[in-house]
Amino acid sequence: MQRYILLLLLLSPLGLLAQQMVSGVVTEAATGTPMPGVNVVVKGTTVGTATDFDGNYSIEAENGDVLVFSYIGFQTQEKTVNSSTINVALTEDAQALDEVVVIGYGTVKKKDATGAVNLVTDEDFNQGPIVSPQQLIQGKVAGVSISSNSGAPGEGSNVLIRGISSLTLNSNPLYVIDGVPLNDGGVGGTRNPLNLINPNDIESISILKDASATSIYGARAANGVILITTKKGKVGDLKLNYRNITSVYEPTNFVDVLTADEFREVVTNTGNEDYISRLGNANTDWQDQIYTTAFGSDHTLSAQGGLFGLPFRASAGYTDQGGILMGDNLKRGTASINIRPMLFDDALRLEFNARISRTDNTFADRGAIGSANSFDPTKPVYDVNSPYFAFTDENGTDFGYYSFLDNGNPPRQLNLAPTNPVALLDLIEDQATVDRLVGNFKADYELPFLEGLTATVNAGIDISESEGSRVTAPNLPTAQAGFDGSTNIYTQEADNYLLDIYFNYNKEFGNSTLDATAGYSYQRFEFDNFSSNLTRFLNEDGSLNDERTIDQQFVDRSRNVLLSYFGRVNYDISNKYLITATMRADASSKLNPDDRWGFFPSAAVAWNIHEEDFMDGGFFDQLKLRVGYGEVGNVNGLGDYNFLTRYVISTQTAQYQLGNQFFRTYRPEPVNENLRWEVGNTFNAGVDFSIMEGRLTGAVNTYLKITEDLITDVVVDPFTNFGNIISDNIGDMENKGVELELSYTPIRTKDFNWNISYNVAFNDNTITRLPDTQEVGGISGGVGNTIQIHREGIAPFSFYVYKQIYDEDGNPIEGAYADLNGDGQVNENDKYIYKDPYADVIMGLNTTIQYKNWDFQAVTRANIGNYVYNNIASTASYNGIWLNEGILFNQNSDVLETQFRNQTVVGLQSDYFVENASFFRIDNITLGYTFNEGLNNQPFRVYLAGNNVLVASDYSGLDPEINGGIDNNFYPRPRVFVLGLDLNF
Repeated sequence: MQRYILLLLLLSPLGLLAQQMVSGVVTEAATGTPMPGVNVVVKGTTVGTATDFDGNYSIEAENGDVLVFSYIGFQTQEKTVNSSTINVALTEDAQALDEVVVIGYGTVKKKDATGAVNLVTDEDFNQGPIVSPQQLIQGKVAGVSISSNSGAPGEGSNVLIRGISSLTLNSNPLYVIDGVPLNDGGVGGTRNPLNLINPNDIESISILKDASATSIYGARAANGVILITTKKGKVGDLKLNYRNITSVYEPTNFVDVLTADEFREVVTNTGNEDYISRLGNANTDWQDQIYTTAFGSDHTLSAQGGLFGLPFRASAGYTDQGGILMGDNLKRGTASINIRPMLFDDALRLEFNARISRTDNTFADRGAIGSANSFDPTKPVYDVNSPYFAFTDENGTDFGYYSFLDNGNPPRQLNLAPTNPVALLDLIEDQATVDRLVGNFKADYELPFLEGLTATVNAGIDISESEGSRVTAPNLPTAQAGFDGSTNIYTQEADNYLLDIYFNYNKEFGNSTLDATAGYSYQRFEFDNFSSNLTRFLNEDGSLNDERTIDQQFVDRSRNVLLSYFGRVNYDISNKYLITATMRADASSKLNPDDRWGFFPSAAVAWNIHEEDFMDGGFFDQLKLRVGYGEVGNVNGLGDYNFLTRYVISTQTAQYQLGNQFFRTYRPEPVNENLRWEVGNTFNAGVDFSIMEGRLTGAVNTYLKITEDLITDVVVDPFTNFGNIISDNIGDMENKGVELELSYTPIRTKDFNWNISYNVAFNDNTITRLPDTQEVGGISGGVGNTIQIHREGIAPFSFYVYKQIYDEDGNPIEGAYADLNGDGQVNENDKYIYKDPYADVIMGLNTTIQYKNWDFQAVTRANIGNYVYNNIASTASYNGIWLNEGILFNQNSDVLETQFRNQTVVGLQSDYFVENASFFRIDNITLGYTFNEGLNNQPFRVYLAGNNVLVASDYSGLDPEINGGIDNNFYPRPRVFVLGLDLNF
């Protein structure tokens, strides 16, 4: 018996150390609601799991091990294993103060941020058929204006952070994907450079708005920075997810042109017998002929977990989205992988990211939009007398595309006649394929000789190859005699190479923490463009006309380099006083050696008032004051090597004749050796607050940005350069505004949660120095007419117009405009500044509701004070119907209101056509239901959504949200109906 007792005593420690299965439930402390997706990890190991939909978990652990429970927005808890059952209740952080925000070359806790930084996670992203990342955060962030350039599938967006900041250079922000800044030169053959990334792969998007936050990126950050962080591999069991979106796209609004009956009536009442005789018998709605209901589908399959002990995530996606303009289509395949091994007791952390995409674009010819608006509605789509073959009917009769024909033999389309819009869509094949790879390898090593010191190497690539072709069929109606079709092909390679090497020192000294970063960055951009255009013409006998046949080739190669040194210091004193100082030095090969280096400093301080003793038990959960100042440079979008003499070869149709031979010549481009950086100086002051235990949170920011040495086009004296227009630093601009963000949770219970978020931004742009007035904003109607102006003391791109005079009934009087200077005549000197296209106020109002398994989301936006020049209406007149001999042109129905008979240069520039385009838009409504048990007892979600649900505006045109403020044959945004599935297994 004594031996058995001794043996049991000896074996008992082994039993205590033996692994056991530990399980439990994780709930939210405030409501008792089970929490799915909570990470549970054995501290100091890669062993981990996550809670299921009911908050349950199970994990193998030994007695004495420490389990770490973590979830974004909640305080992390650690529990020592001393039982087989451990239940945990997580407490929510007020304003998610410990939430990590990605910033340049590192991260920072939200509570420690000193600049104007916003974070939008995948939980808050917009839903629906999202193709590009910009759409995920539309309406979510104060001061960030995002609007698609058109309704085409995968179309790019115009993104402005705190307004426009340059006159001729790029005003879009810098995009950084997993630490790789993308190039600013675009990618040929694509609608949107960001289409390379599958939105389902994105975990969060950080927006850096003020110079204190952006200056770490120096010259690339003049217009703000958008940091895209993709989803990463996590330890634990293998998990699979499948997402499917099926969409229907409906055209909802057409340009208001005269119907066939209205057109006949107008021609009969205002035209002569010759014009009346040209009317047809058809009733053709040409817009109905070119627009159609389109369909789309999106599939994403992802896997994550531990693979041979390595945390990984991989995904594959496929998107097929049709456009409402017939023949328009985007197809995209994507694949991504992330691996994050840790070695040497986690001292060495490696990360490998790679994502590839292939995008096949079929571009419908957008000339069909303008042609449909102007084509005679009394004419048919097809005609047996047309020489431009379309099809043969069941009776063997040949039909051609209707066209306005001359009296030639054979007849051909009249010069200046609109081309049949259906023919443009049928007979022009425009396609492009774009392959792109973006990836990086990052290594963080905690150096053993100094605690807190980490060395990082980040090597990244962004490589794209595109090829496209535009083929025009020989039977396209055209005024060119003997036209036998054309083929244009092009290729582009755009390569972007990155190397970052930096050191980070993070160390606590008593109640203070020092976080210092210093490093070096090298980025090289290379572009190789080639295009070839072959246009064929035939003789009357059908043989090739060599003299008229055009065969052009164009080659353009360029390279530019950005070399940088940067440093940043964050100093935290007792979690109360925060200090940030940053310096970046950039050298760009786009500028001459004497002005190549730019030095961009910034500094910011913040005071966490709620951490003070006198705030204990007070009203605020968080109250932080922030003040910052910084400088950033800009040469984004500037051409390469403008300080050197560059030569351009002439086209095939502009050759010099010597004897019987023709030679292509080279001409020098204009040169400016004195180009230097545009420099933006920004002051920002802000307040962050949280009350009612985090139920109401918000932030207020006010800013002033002064951009000096604006680069814009200037006219130079003849014979002083190789051209009369050059780019030069001649202007300054001021940008100021106020932003407010609020988030309120009125109800938060076990079964019901309701959140409302609201943001509003007031912005004012003014050109403060510009020696030469510049008229910009070309419009249709006449030759060389403009409608906008850059002038000192006004907003950029303001409308420059004549003041319309009205009769006593409020109708515009044709040809009557105000003599504003009182000299007895109306001329250029009477034009005045009237409004601008940029909204004075932009707002977003979003709400989310969760009731048991149901969820609801609504995303709305509003712009106030944006104006649009309605170029479709301004070209409408009765005499415009018979503008060219033998052709009748349809007109905008506004002509019935104005009764204008003639189109004149002055009339085109009337303020009558500059309309208030303020709007309220419901971008998205989503209703979903989550089923608790699906495949392998995993939850899955089904949802219905509508995008572009409603637009309320007094603007008379097609859409009030027009980038640039000139409405001319806009590709309409469709209304979208969505069925979605999110399946875990």
